[in-house]
Amino acid sequence: MMERMHPILIKFGNFAIYTYGLMMAIAFFVGITLARKEADRVGQDPEKILDLSFYILIGAVIGSRLFYVFTDPRTFLSDPIEIFRIWNGGLVFYGGFIMAVIVAVIYAKKIGISFWQIADIMSPGLAAGQAIGRIGCLFAGCCYGKICDLPWAITFNHPDSLAPLGIPLHPTQLYSVLSDFSIFIVLWLLRKKIWFHGQLFWLYVLLYGITRPIIEIFRGDFRGQTYFQIFSVAQVIGISLAAIAAIMLVRSGRSNLKK
Repeated sequence: MMERMHPILIKFGNFAIYTYGLMMAIAFFVGITLARKEADRVGQDPEKILDLSFYILIGAVIGSRLFYVFTDPRTFLSDPIEIFRIWNGGLVFYGGFIMAVIVAVIYAKKIGISFWQIADIMSPGLAAGQAIGRIGCLFAGCCYGKICDLPWAITFNHPDSLAPLGIPLHPTQLYSVLSDFSIFIVLWLLRKKIWFHGQLFWLYVLLYGITRPIIEIFRGDFRGQTYFQIFSVAQVIGISLAAIAAIMLVRSGRSNLKK
Protein backbone atom coordinates (compact mmCIF):
# COMPACT_ATOMS: atom_id res chain seq x y z
CA MET A 1 0.00 0.00 0.00
CA MET A 2 1.66 3.21 -1.16
CA GLU A 3 1.12 6.30 0.93
CA ARG A 4 2.17 9.92 0.56
CA MET A 5 1.57 11.32 4.02
CA HIS A 6 1.66 15.04 4.60
CA PRO A 7 3.67 15.99 7.73
CA ILE A 8 2.91 19.64 6.98
CA LEU A 9 -0.80 20.20 6.47
CA ILE A 10 -0.73 23.86 5.42
CA LYS A 11 2.17 26.21 4.73
CA PHE A 12 2.17 29.93 3.96
CA GLY A 13 5.70 31.28 3.69
CA ASN A 14 7.35 30.64 7.06
CA PHE A 15 4.05 29.74 8.72
CA ALA A 16 3.18 26.06 8.82
CA ILE A 17 0.56 23.88 10.46
CA TYR A 18 2.05 20.48 11.20
CA THR A 19 -0.31 17.53 10.97
CA TYR A 20 1.32 15.94 14.01
CA GLY A 21 0.63 19.01 16.13
CA LEU A 22 -2.93 19.31 14.86
CA MET A 23 -3.72 15.70 15.73
CA MET A 24 -2.20 16.17 19.18
CA ALA A 25 -4.46 19.18 19.70
CA ILE A 26 -7.50 17.17 18.62
CA ALA A 27 -6.42 14.31 20.89
CA PHE A 28 -6.19 16.68 23.84
CA PHE A 29 -9.61 18.19 23.11
CA VAL A 30 -11.26 14.77 22.85
CA GLY A 31 -9.55 13.56 26.03
CA ILE A 32 -10.70 16.63 27.98
CA THR A 33 -14.26 16.36 26.65
CA LEU A 34 -14.55 12.72 27.71
CA ALA A 35 -12.96 13.40 31.12
CA ARG A 36 -15.35 16.29 31.83
CA LYS A 37 -18.31 14.15 30.79
CA GLU A 38 -17.19 11.36 33.09
CA ALA A 39 -16.51 13.78 35.98
CA ASP A 40 -20.04 15.12 35.70
CA ARG A 41 -21.43 11.59 35.69
CA VAL A 42 -19.69 10.60 38.94
CA GLY A 43 -20.51 13.87 40.69
CA GLN A 44 -17.14 15.64 40.49
CA ASP A 45 -16.62 19.22 39.34
CA PRO A 46 -15.85 19.15 35.58
CA GLU A 47 -14.06 22.49 35.86
CA LYS A 48 -11.53 21.02 38.28
CA ILE A 49 -10.90 18.21 35.83
CA LEU A 50 -10.46 20.82 33.09
CA ASP A 51 -7.83 22.61 35.19
CA LEU A 52 -6.07 19.33 35.91
CA SER A 53 -6.08 18.45 32.21
CA PHE A 54 -4.08 21.56 31.36
CA TYR A 55 -1.57 20.84 34.10
CA ILE A 56 -1.29 17.27 32.88
CA LEU A 57 -0.79 18.45 29.31
CA ILE A 58 2.16 20.60 30.30
CA GLY A 59 3.67 17.90 32.48
CA ALA A 60 3.11 15.16 29.91
CA VAL A 61 4.73 17.11 27.08
CA ILE A 62 7.76 17.92 29.23
CA GLY A 63 8.06 14.36 30.54
CA SER A 64 7.61 12.67 27.18
CA ARG A 65 10.12 14.96 25.48
CA LEU A 66 12.74 14.59 28.23
CA PHE A 67 12.38 10.81 28.09
CA TYR A 68 12.95 10.91 24.34
CA VAL A 69 16.01 13.16 24.72
CA PHE A 70 17.52 10.90 27.37
CA THR A 71 16.93 7.89 25.13
CA ASP A 72 19.17 9.31 22.40
CA PRO A 73 21.01 12.39 23.76
CA ARG A 74 23.65 12.40 20.99
CA THR A 75 21.03 13.49 18.47
CA PHE A 76 20.50 16.74 20.37
CA LEU A 77 24.08 17.59 21.33
CA SER A 78 24.84 19.11 17.93
CA ASP A 79 21.56 21.07 17.85
CA PRO A 80 20.08 21.61 21.36
CA ILE A 81 17.26 23.75 19.94
CA GLU A 82 15.88 20.56 18.38
CA ILE A 83 14.75 19.59 21.88
CA PHE A 84 11.95 22.14 21.61
CA ARG A 85 10.82 21.17 18.08
CA ILE A 86 8.23 18.65 19.20
CA TRP A 87 6.30 19.09 15.94
CA ASN A 88 9.03 16.92 14.37
CA GLY A 89 7.90 14.03 16.54
CA GLY A 90 9.79 12.50 19.42
CA LEU A 91 7.44 12.22 22.40
CA VAL A 92 7.85 9.04 24.45
CA PHE A 93 4.55 8.05 26.02
CA TYR A 94 5.89 6.51 29.21
CA GLY A 95 7.83 9.66 30.08
CA GLY A 96 4.66 11.70 29.69
CA PHE A 97 2.59 9.12 31.56
CA ILE A 98 4.88 9.13 34.59
CA MET A 99 4.98 12.93 34.72
CA ALA A 100 1.19 13.12 34.28
CA VAL A 101 0.65 10.76 37.22
CA ILE A 102 2.94 12.87 39.42
CA VAL A 103 1.05 16.03 38.46
CA ALA A 104 -2.32 14.34 39.11
CA VAL A 105 -1.21 13.09 42.54
CA ILE A 106 -0.11 16.58 43.59
CA TYR A 107 -3.29 18.20 42.23
CA ALA A 108 -5.58 15.61 43.85
CA LYS A 109 -3.95 16.17 47.23
CA LYS A 110 -4.23 19.94 46.84
CA ILE A 111 -7.97 19.98 46.12
CA GLY A 112 -8.86 17.04 48.37
CA ILE A 113 -10.10 14.55 45.77
CA SER A 114 -9.13 10.89 45.66
CA PHE A 115 -6.33 10.40 43.13
CA TRP A 116 -7.75 7.01 42.20
CA GLN A 117 -11.12 8.50 41.31
CA ILE A 118 -9.40 11.15 39.21
CA ALA A 119 -7.37 8.41 37.53
CA ASP A 120 -10.56 6.52 36.65
CA ILE A 121 -12.15 9.69 35.29
CA MET A 122 -9.16 10.44 33.07
CA SER A 123 -8.35 6.92 31.81
CA PRO A 124 -10.93 6.49 29.00
CA GLY A 125 -10.11 9.93 27.58
CA LEU A 126 -6.41 9.13 27.80
CA ALA A 127 -6.83 5.99 25.71
CA ALA A 128 -8.98 7.82 23.13
CA GLY A 129 -6.46 10.66 22.95
CA GLN A 130 -3.64 8.21 22.42
CA ALA A 131 -5.43 6.64 19.49
CA ILE A 132 -5.92 10.02 17.83
CA GLY A 133 -2.36 11.09 18.61
CA ARG A 134 -0.97 8.03 16.85
CA ILE A 135 -2.68 9.20 13.67
CA GLY A 136 -0.44 12.24 13.97
CA CYS A 137 2.54 9.88 14.23
CA LEU A 138 1.42 8.24 10.99
CA PHE A 139 1.35 11.55 9.13
CA ALA A 140 4.69 12.65 10.56
CA GLY A 141 6.32 9.29 9.86
CA CYS A 142 7.61 8.87 13.41
CA CYS A 143 7.26 5.62 15.38
CA TYR A 144 7.60 3.77 12.06
CA GLY A 145 7.83 0.02 11.64
CA LYS A 146 10.31 -2.51 10.36
CA ILE A 147 10.54 -3.52 6.72
CA CYS A 148 7.81 -5.94 5.70
CA ASP A 149 6.16 -7.33 2.57
CA LEU A 150 2.65 -7.72 3.95
CA PRO A 151 -0.34 -6.46 1.91
CA TRP A 152 -1.00 -3.68 4.43
CA ALA A 153 2.57 -2.36 4.48
CA ILE A 154 2.99 1.42 4.19
CA THR A 155 5.60 3.15 2.04
CA PHE A 156 6.42 6.76 2.93
CA ASN A 157 7.30 9.05 0.05
CA HIS A 158 6.97 12.59 1.39
CA PRO A 159 10.42 14.24 1.68
CA ASP A 160 9.56 15.71 5.11
CA SER A 161 8.59 12.35 6.55
CA LEU A 162 10.58 11.07 9.53
CA ALA A 163 10.31 7.50 8.25
CA PRO A 164 12.67 5.91 5.68
CA LEU A 165 11.39 6.71 2.20
CA GLY A 166 10.47 4.26 -0.54
CA ILE A 167 10.53 1.18 1.71
CA PRO A 168 7.44 -0.87 2.67
CA LEU A 169 7.13 -0.83 6.45
CA HIS A 170 4.88 -2.23 9.13
CA PRO A 171 2.18 0.40 9.83
CA THR A 172 2.97 0.34 13.55
CA GLN A 173 1.23 3.67 13.99
CA LEU A 174 -2.01 2.07 12.83
CA TYR A 175 -1.39 -0.94 15.05
CA SER A 176 -1.24 1.50 17.95
CA VAL A 177 -4.38 3.33 16.80
CA LEU A 178 -6.37 0.08 16.76
CA SER A 179 -4.91 -1.06 20.07
CA ASP A 180 -5.49 2.23 21.89
CA PHE A 181 -9.00 2.64 20.49
CA SER A 182 -9.85 -0.92 21.57
CA ILE A 183 -8.63 -0.12 25.08
CA PHE A 184 -10.81 3.00 25.08
CA ILE A 185 -13.87 0.95 24.09
CA VAL A 186 -13.24 -1.52 26.92
CA LEU A 187 -12.81 1.24 29.51
CA TRP A 188 -15.81 3.19 28.27
CA LEU A 189 -18.09 0.16 28.44
CA LEU A 190 -16.90 -0.82 31.93
CA ARG A 191 -16.82 2.64 33.50
CA LYS A 192 -20.28 2.21 35.07
CA LYS A 193 -19.48 -1.23 36.47
CA ILE A 194 -16.32 -0.62 38.52
CA TRP A 195 -16.09 -2.00 42.07
CA PHE A 196 -13.44 0.35 43.46
CA HIS A 197 -11.68 3.59 42.64
CA GLY A 198 -8.58 2.93 40.58
CA GLN A 199 -10.03 -0.08 38.78
CA LEU A 200 -10.29 1.61 35.38
CA PHE A 201 -6.84 3.11 35.78
CA TRP A 202 -5.17 -0.20 36.59
CA LEU A 203 -7.12 -1.93 33.81
CA TYR A 204 -5.82 0.70 31.39
CA VAL A 205 -2.24 0.18 32.63
CA LEU A 206 -2.66 -3.60 32.30
CA LEU A 207 -4.05 -3.53 28.76
CA TYR A 208 -1.57 -0.93 27.50
CA GLY A 209 1.29 -2.71 29.26
CA ILE A 210 0.42 -5.89 27.38
CA THR A 211 -0.24 -4.46 23.93
CA ARG A 212 2.61 -1.92 23.75
CA PRO A 213 5.43 -4.51 24.08
CA ILE A 214 3.82 -6.57 21.31
CA ILE A 215 3.70 -3.58 18.94
CA GLU A 216 7.31 -2.78 19.89
CA ILE A 217 8.35 -6.01 18.17
CA PHE A 218 7.44 -4.44 14.83
CA ARG A 219 8.94 -0.98 15.46
CA GLY A 220 11.84 -0.03 13.21
CA ASP A 221 12.83 3.35 14.65
CA PHE A 222 15.60 3.77 17.22
CA ARG A 223 14.43 2.17 20.48
CA GLY A 224 17.26 3.25 22.77
CA GLN A 225 19.03 0.86 25.10
CA THR A 226 18.09 -2.82 24.97
CA TYR A 227 18.08 -5.33 27.80
CA PHE A 228 19.52 -8.79 27.17
CA GLN A 229 19.78 -7.60 23.55
CA ILE A 230 16.08 -8.35 23.22
CA PHE A 231 13.84 -5.99 25.15
CA SER A 232 13.54 -2.26 24.52
CA VAL A 233 13.08 0.21 27.36
CA ALA A 234 9.39 0.57 26.45
CA GLN A 235 8.92 -3.21 26.57
CA VAL A 236 10.55 -3.50 29.99
CA ILE A 237 8.44 -0.66 31.36
CA GLY A 238 5.27 -2.03 29.75
CA ILE A 239 5.73 -5.55 31.07
CA SER A 240 6.64 -4.25 34.54
CA LEU A 241 3.61 -1.97 34.71
CA ALA A 242 1.32 -4.72 33.43
CA ALA A 243 2.52 -7.02 36.20
CA ILE A 244 1.99 -4.30 38.84
CA ALA A 245 -1.46 -3.54 37.43
CA ALA A 246 -2.49 -7.20 37.53
CA ILE A 247 -1.39 -7.45 41.17
CA MET A 248 -3.24 -4.26 42.12
CA LEU A 249 -6.43 -5.38 40.38
CA VAL A 250 -6.39 -8.73 42.17
CA ARG A 251 -5.54 -7.24 45.59
CA SER A 252 -8.04 -4.41 45.33
CA GLY A 253 -10.71 -6.75 44.00
CA ARG A 254 -10.23 -9.14 46.94
CA SER A 255 -10.31 -6.29 49.44
CA ASN A 256 -13.55 -5.04 47.94
CA LEU A 257 -15.17 -8.49 48.18
CA LYS A 258 -14.32 -8.69 51.89
CA LYS A 259 -16.16 -5.46 52.67
